[in-house]
Amino acid sequence: MANLTPFTEVKSYFKEFEHTAWRLETQRGYASDRAGEKWQRFLRGEHIAYDPTQSWQANVRLQTEAGKRFERVRLVDSPPTEGQRFLLRSGLANVEAGEDIRNLYRSDARRIGLPDYDFWLFDSRTVVKFSFDDEGNNLGVEVIEDAATVLAACQIRDVAWHYAVPTIEFQTQLRSTV
Repeated sequence: MANLTPFTEVKSYFKEFEHTAWRLETQRGYASDRAGEKWQRFLRGEHIAYDPTQSWQANVRLQTEAGKRFERVRLVDSPPTEGQRFLLRSGLANVEAGEDIRNLYRSDARRIGLPDYDFWLFDSRTVVKFSFDDEGNNLGVEVIEDAATVLAACQIRDVAWHYAVPTIEFQTQLRSTV
């Protein structure tokens, strides 16, 4: 396993990027989500609304208003796991903040050759690749800037983005099949 950096040490990337912050999200659930208050509201069936004071959403709004783009593609199982249902519901608030979130069924992701690991790609120059344990705990990240890895991440982004469905449309399709 590569030398891992604590995720907290790369949080500045989310404010300092110049043009785009793009993520591939592949996990079936995240321990950090299950530990949060929003998870409890989700379990109670409560609405998880956009909150301009929430740090992630406030930063997304600030960056997108400055002309930068936050984008992500989430892989979703059929049927979605509980963690994925949470992400689908809570992601609407991030979309309202300005993030463009799209979804892709895991079977389609496999068919088109997407990897099974999460990463952020900043300005097509820096890859921040996550490492998770079997429970979805973030073990740290690897910051990678070599040209071959960055190019591969750009190609993954382009393919994923081409096939992914905007989250609101995806949720409408998902509801119609249930």
